[in-house]
Amino acid sequence: MAAAQVLPLPFLLAGWLALGWLAASWVRSGDWRQLTDPARLNLWLGATVVLLGLWQIRVGVGMSALMFHLYGMAALTLMVGFWRATLSGVLLLGVDTLLGYGELSMLGFQALLTVALPAWVSWNVYRIADRRLPNHFFVYVLVCGFFGAALAMALTALGLRMVLTLSPVYTLDGLFNPDTPYVILLASWAEAFTSGMAITLMAAYRPDWLETFDDARYVQNK
Repeated sequence: MAAAQVLPLPFLLAGWLALGWLAASWVRSGDWRQLTDPARLNLWLGATVVLLGLWQIRVGVGMSALMFHLYGMAALTLMVGFWRATLSGVLLLGVDTLLGYGELSMLGFQALLTVALPAWVSWNVYRIADRRLPNHFFVYVLVCGFFGAALAMALTALGLRMVLTLSPVYTLDGLFNPDTPYVILLASWAEAFTSGMAITLMAAYRPDWLETFDDARYVQNK
């Protein structure tokens, strides 16, 4: 199905402009300098490859024929931060396009809703928890790992359905049918369980893989 049939052309152009702004912001942030460290580069590349495999496991849910897969953006954001997580996501969307799972014209739109949005939600859940909640291992795992991933996935699924109502292909009734709450709940639970367990294992056995986790704050003297 052609991208122009799914979303209006101005919306596609706005997506590309927003993606360009995101790329410029990443360059200005200086986060790219972190990839000059071989250890951080290897971790980022390894995590990106793992997500590439995860993204290929897709399933259709509900009555709208939309395909969903686990994103892993919450876990990746906790590992490497917002900017490198979004960079990984955009690269993976490019690979998906080459594999025939998407169209190049929709990459900007997809980057905003399926990469930047879940990463932004996860990052801000972490920041709020870090500032306002007790510095404790279980607070980090449950709030940042499980809850952050569930919220990010729920908002991503909801956002996709809301934006696609602008399309002449998908109707409001088709996207927001009675099974929508169950679809969002199941997708969120699967994402929360997968990401939460991954964060728990890394925090327990490989805390150096989590840039947002600090043993001295979350474990010692507790």
